[in-house]
Amino acid sequence: MRDESQNYFGWVLIIGELEIMHLIALEQEPTSLRGGQELNLFEIARGLVKRGHRVSLLYEREGNLLDSYREFCQDVIKIDTFGFDRRKLEDILKFVRSLIQIGRIPAYQDSLVFCNAYHSSVFGYALSSLKNLPFVCYFQIPPCDFNRQRRIALNGVDRFIAVSHQTKLEWVRFGLAADRICVVQNGTDPNKFKPAADFAALRQEWGFSEHDRIFSYVGRIDHSKGIESLIKALGILNQQGLNPQLLLAGKPVVHYDPEKGKECPEAGMKYQRSLEQLAIDVGVGNQVKFLGLLKNPVSLYQVSDVNVLCSIWPEPFARVILESMACGTPIVGSRIGGTIEALTGEFERGLFTPNDETDLARCLAEIMNWRQQDPQLSERYRQHILENFSLEKLVENFEKALLNTAKKSLIAA
Repeated sequence: MRDESQNYFGWVLIIGELEIMHLIALEQEPTSLRGGQELNLFEIARGLVKRGHRVSLLYEREGNLLDSYREFCQDVIKIDTFGFDRRKLEDILKFVRSLIQIGRIPAYQDSLVFCNAYHSSVFGYALSSLKNLPFVCYFQIPPCDFNRQRRIALNGVDRFIAVSHQTKLEWVRFGLAADRICVVQNGTDPNKFKPAADFAALRQEWGFSEHDRIFSYVGRIDHSKGIESLIKALGILNQQGLNPQLLLAGKPVVHYDPEKGKECPEAGMKYQRSLEQLAIDVGVGNQVKFLGLLKNPVSLYQVSDVNVLCSIWPEPFARVILESMACGTPIVGSRIGGTIEALTGEFERGLFTPNDETDLARCLAEIMNWRQQDPQLSERYRQHILENFSLEKLVENFEKALLNTAKKSLIAA
């Protein structure tokens, strides 16, 4: 029996208890190589499809996730651009061409426009306005890089979803009303990220013994990640006779050079070389290894005694925290940003003062021998994820937030 809400011309169809929606998702580049933002959308979209919803992907630049999106998306459509610089005629004309493309974007009574980043909000606002659809914007980073067009576009958003309470606070300070922003914290897949089946064999595969102490870092090689403090903390532990190994997985950030007018890798590589020299200077050059980008870091988490997130900027809600804990590997993180929201209860002891190598060294020394001192700790970390931060919980909470937004828009109509 159909619910009476079908009689509206709105955006949600309810058949019995089944609610169905069509998500039109905007992603600048569908890739797994840039960071967590793009992976979050991919996992959320795929999860929604498994729950019976439909997804259409709009993108600007091709990325390595594009073929995977095509496996479950109803439509995959390339858009010329999601925004423009009003000072450049070429940009404006390109955006006009994008507006013309809106005519061929399928939209239905149950459709909803979703921007994975506020950078695409200008096109998202135009699409939602022209198609008369509810508009949702996902905040995975604090506000920065704003122009007049984006400010106008955000005024047209029906609902914002923030990845953490910290991120919500940043946007409230920016000027958005708190009641326009709901929080859906990240989640991870415990079926993918899980403890090693044979820890001793894995250690041997990586060239380490069970007695070695291994620290790991997974993320971008960039100043904001505070890697200097981690290397210096390693030096402090060396002076205490502990001599751990450090494995760093990630690639240097490619920065845009305004003088050359293009992205240049030189600055990023220069920064990595400075870290390598720092390791030598503090006497841990032979204990630090840069692995480059790992497409699948699961075995690195598994082989490690402790994973470290040493950022000096307020991470909104880093996926690596959840991935490490799901693998049963303790994580220590800077007491800043969304990290505080993940490391709660007994896991608060893994928090340290940002950019303070002494406090970081203390934190690492206290936890690095957990396999001997508290062997059940691994299981408790994983249980923390299963209960609070699973991928299933993320998708479920997202589904609720999106459907509630559509319902409110329907009532307002």
